[in-house]
Amino acid sequence: MTTTAPLRQTARGGLANTAGAALAGGTGVIVTWIVARSLGAEQAGAFFAATAAFVLAGGFAKLGTQTGLVYWPSRLRATGRDHLLGACLRTGLTPVLVLSVALAVAMWLGAPAIARLTAGETSQVIAEHVTGLRVLALFLPLQALTDALLTATRGYRAMRPTVMLDRVLRSALQLLAVGAAGVAALWTTAALPTFALAWAAPYLPVLILAGFALRRTYRAGRPEGARSRRAERRELRRDFWRFTGPRAVASVAQLALQRVDVLLVAALGGLAAAAVYAVAGRFVVLIQFANQGISQSVQPRLAEALATGDRATANHLYRTATGWLVLVTWPINLLVILFAPIYLGLFGEQYRAGAPVVVVLACAMLVATGCGMVDMVLAMAGRTSWNLLNVLAALAVMAGLDVLLIPRLGALGAAIGLAAAVVVNNLLPLAQVSRAARLHPFGPGTLAAAVLSVFCFGVLPRLVTAVLGTGPAALSLALAVSVPVFCFGAWLQRDRLSLTALKKENR
Repeated sequence: MTTTAPLRQTARGGLANTAGAALAGGTGVIVTWIVARSLGAEQAGAFFAATAAFVLAGGFAKLGTQTGLVYWPSRLRATGRDHLLGACLRTGLTPVLVLSVALAVAMWLGAPAIARLTAGETSQVIAEHVTGLRVLALFLPLQALTDALLTATRGYRAMRPTVMLDRVLRSALQLLAVGAAGVAALWTTAALPTFALAWAAPYLPVLILAGFALRRTYRAGRPEGARSRRAERRELRRDFWRFTGPRAVASVAQLALQRVDVLLVAALGGLAAAAVYAVAGRFVVLIQFANQGISQSVQPRLAEALATGDRATANHLYRTATGWLVLVTWPINLLVILFAPIYLGLFGEQYRAGAPVVVVLACAMLVATGCGMVDMVLAMAGRTSWNLLNVLAALAVMAGLDVLLIPRLGALGAAIGLAAAVVVNNLLPLAQVSRAARLHPFGPGTLAAAVLSVFCFGVLPRLVTAVLGTGPAALSLALAVSVPVFCFGAWLQRDRLSLTALKKENR
């Protein structure tokens, strides 16, 4: 089997997913801007802390199924065991429903304790913080089930439900709802629970539509008259959770790497510092969405290639996808470093202090994206226990540095902790993937994308600003020069970057 067909299919899915990810990331930044401008620094910090707790609880409720519900449907289909797909879906989805409801109850009851931990006993916003947490608790099962259902559709190579429902519909509804709350705040006192409700409510319609999408996808791919034996279902349940179990803990630790630092800043540095940190690091969401957009398209085909021993296809997919990821994300990171003061000033003058945070996190994300979706590759190779150990090591590094540095440096201390954890969480699995699976991300496309990005968004802007200064006019000129050169360079390197895979296949 050649690598052309999987690469072409992956490119189409990756392009749609990345476009949806760009929309979701962009609306997320706008939502953050609305919250930061509508609420005071303490209220905004409480909102970001509450949503961080919500996402952490939802990640735990999903029990690692964001990997298992792609790996196992892909593997069953690739090995001719389609008759077990229904049992596989029930095995993955039922525990998510049960645990998410239990965690929602725990979050409701524990809201006062969470609020006191992150806001302090004397905070003036603690009552609103408690109410906001309880509003989010009501939507926790919806969030966990939505993600699990959409993950299962990707196990069938169906990218459209994720793009249209999660990336486009949910993001648009969140923007509209939070925007409406922001407009209302112009005439009335802004209330944190109102923004929490506006942010979480879109999960309800998206959950319903995701359920219909999975039902339609499952029925279309179900073999007629297929029956499974009890022994087969029992063996599948055992194998499913043996694979997914370590990933369940790893996924929570991975989410903790992304979210617990906001809670730690709130607890150790105050809600205002947490708001500065959350705003300064919001661009990282754009990088994460781009990573997800490409990796979710690659994931089922990579699982199939590794399941059938087609290592050449797996390596080609990994290297090509890493080149695409670098091409998309390195310009964002380099531009954020260049425009940090202007970017932060859009949220309010009090957020300009977060410029060093932006620089530290952007540098860390350059390393992370240069390694590609290495943790996903390690998981698809069946090494979920290694993945767990890597994430726990990274989390320990971050927690230790946060406790040491946040009281002294505030948000910058949290950024240093997260940056160190990101480096650990990418270099460790990179070495393991290279040794155990003989895969690595450093193909000609990755090198071309890195050199092009650094030249266009690192070297060229610095030359312009060295001559004209760092004022808005000079920065605008630097951008006007860099973007066309970057696009022209990508076109010249289109074969090396495998961008020709986006072209329609000749019939």
